[in-house]
Amino acid sequence: MIIDLPNTRTREISAKIDELHEERGESATGRVLTLLIRTDDAELENSLEVANAASREHPCRVIAIVPNTHASIVSGEGEATSESENAADESNLDAQVRFGADAGAGEVIVLRPRNGLVDHLDTLVIPLLVPDAPVVAWWPTNPPSNPSKDLLGAMASSRITDAMRSSNPEATIERLRRNWSAQDVDLSWTRLTVWRAMLASMVDQPPHIPIVHARVTAPNDFLPADLLRAWLRLKLNVPVDFEVDENAAAVTGVYLTRQDGGVLSLERPHEDQSIISVPGQTPQPISVPVRTLEDCLTEELRRMDPDEVYADVINKGWDLISH
Repeated sequence: MIIDLPNTRTREISAKIDELHEERGESATGRVLTLLIRTDDAELENSLEVANAASREHPCRVIAIVPNTHASIVSGEGEATSESENAADESNLDAQVRFGADAGAGEVIVLRPRNGLVDHLDTLVIPLLVPDAPVVAWWPTNPPSNPSKDLLGAMASSRITDAMRSSNPEATIERLRRNWSAQDVDLSWTRLTVWRAMLASMVDQPPHIPIVHARVTAPNDFLPADLLRAWLRLKLNVPVDFEVDENAAAVTGVYLTRQDGGVLSLERPHEDQSIISVPGQTPQPISVPVRTLEDCLTEELRRMDPDEVYADVINKGWDLISH
C-alpha cells in the first residue's frame, strides 16, 4: 500500500499512520528503532528495498528524506520565485507513506522537503520518530563530511556511512576519518566481518608460530581492502603488501607467512566459495559469498554499540599503511 500526501505537514502524516495502524489492528510499539535514510531520487528505491529487507530482522520505522533542491519556479514575468510565494497554504513538503508489502516489517515514510524546509530536516523528522526507540542514520552513498554535526546525524545514536559507494571513496573516507566519532561506522568495514573472523580463527590455531608478513589481493582502489590491510598491520604488527587482482570485484585472498616459512591462506577464487589452506593440512573449502548491502546493514542495525575495532583501525591502523 502506497499513499501519496502532496503538500502536507508532519501532523497529517502522523495522523495517517495512526489511522492505518488502527485499520490494520496493529501498533507501532513493536518498532525497535527509527532508521533515517538521507538519499536522492536515483538511490531511493534501492535504499528502501535494502532497508525493508533488513527490517524483517529489525522491525523499524523507515524515514527516507529526499530534499528537493530545485523547487523554485519561474513566474510569468520571468523572475524566479519559490512555490511558497505562489500558494498561501504551501507546506513545502510532499510525502508518501508505505505499508504492508511495500514496507517490510514496519512502515516507510518518504519525505520530500523543498525550499526553506530543506534547512530544517531535524525539525521535520522529530515528530515522526518512534517514541522511546533509538535512531539510526544511514547515508547510502555520499555522506556529510561530519556525520555527527549533520542535522540528522546529531539526533542518531548510530551513524552508518558507505564510503565505498560514494562518488570519491578515498576522499570520503579521509573526511570521515578526520571527523570520526564513536557512534560512526562505515559499511566498507562491515563487508570484512566474515574475512576478519576466519583469519582470526586461523591465526589462533596451534602451533602459534609468529606471522612475519601478510599479503592481500583485491581490485585496485577497493576501500575494504585498504581497511583489511590496516587491520592486519595493526593487529599483527608486520608488513602488509597489496597485490592488484584485475579480474576481481572484492577481496580474493589473504596470505600470512609464518616465521618457519609456512603460509596460511584464505582465498576466494569464486564469489560463493573460499578455500582455507594451512601447512600440513588438506585445503578446506567453505562457503563465503560476497556480502550484500542488506547483509551489512542488518549487521549494523543488530549492533548499536560503538565498534572499538573499527575505531582503532580508522584512527591508528590506517596511518600505518601506504595508500
